Amino acid sequence: MSNTTTAPSASQGVMKDLSFLDRWLPAWIVAAMVAGLLLGRFVPGLDTALEAVRIGEVSLPIAIGLLVMMYPVLAKVRYDETHRVAGDKRLMGASLVLNWIVGPALMFALAWIFLPDLPEYRTGLIIVGLARCIAMVLIWNDLACGDREAAAVLVAVNSVFQVLAFGALGWFYLQVLPAWLGLPTTSAEFSVWSIVASVLVFLGIPLVAGFLTRTLGEKARGREWYEGTFLPKLGPWALYGLLFTIVLLFALQGDAITSSPWDVVRIAWPLLVYFFLMFGIGLLASKALGLNYAKSTTVAFTAAGNNFELAIAVAIGTFGVTSGQALAGVVGPLIEVPVLVALVYVSLWAGRKLFPGDATVPTR
Repeated sequence: MSNTTTAPSASQGVMKDLSFLDRWLPAWIVAAMVAGLLLGRFVPGLDTALEAVRIGEVSLPIAIGLLVMMYPVLAKVRYDETHRVAGDKRLMGASLVLNWIVGPALMFALAWIFLPDLPEYRTGLIIVGLARCIAMVLIWNDLACGDREAAAVLVAVNSVFQVLAFGALGWFYLQVLPAWLGLPTTSAEFSVWSIVASVLVFLGIPLVAGFLTRTLGEKARGREWYEGTFLPKLGPWALYGLLFTIVLLFALQGDAITSSPWDVVRIAWPLLVYFFLMFGIGLLASKALGLNYAKSTTVAFTAAGNNFELAIAVAIGTFGVTSGQALAGVVGPLIEVPVLVALVYVSLWAGRKLFPGDATVPTR
């Protein structure tokens, strides 16, 4: 797979040098999920060991995996070109509306439609809907040959909005709106520290590292060497970090997931509907606004993805590690990871159908 518009980096980076890994990525992800579930189920004390050291409410090994995953992607961003994205009112407007109005409202509706009799799981799903993606979306966007600079800017914007708006939106969707509709309300006080820590750790650290790597690398050896020689060597670590994170995440929650298979199925249905609807709405709305394939794909993935690290941390910190809300947060990545991998292929197929003649559509 290659993108004809992101200069040599897209054709000489991850997509070129990891063709074998990319081709079998769904199989590797399924294998990582299964391995994690089996480890969590059959290795006594593994969850305790993984949780021994934490950053906020997130296991340190998982945090390391996420940082390894995000750093190579952010090192590929051309930061000197991000100003063109920040000035694109269509892209910024579409992303803000989808992420902070449509997404939370849709998840609220789906949670009540599918789980009217399960208030803990319903609340957990609503929290997932409020946690907009700032991490794995960079991987999916890169695999689908979306606009890297646009993804970096939108992720940064989402991180700011999370700090400012998460608590207010939680209050609105758990107390105010249900009361208006005559539905039961849920009392919850979210930890501002959990939100700030999630943003600083999972976006701040790899963003600074990626920016410094590109700035110093180009200054020392030039852009041609940086994108043609250095990035192909660094690129594979993004997917290695992804697989490592998936194994640990599912190992940590393996017992909870395998002990409640029917509950997992109940939680999975609204999540499946949510991910496909948000991606489709994002892609079609962006095309209607006149955005090209690369930017439309970026808007679609940033709208569909969720920050499961934050959702799980908030659910555990607010309701407890054994709560139904926490289980709903854990099921989020169980469904999101394979679905968004599938949507990478959907995006590549749809790009050729919806954007004929668009130079940003991958040629293979």
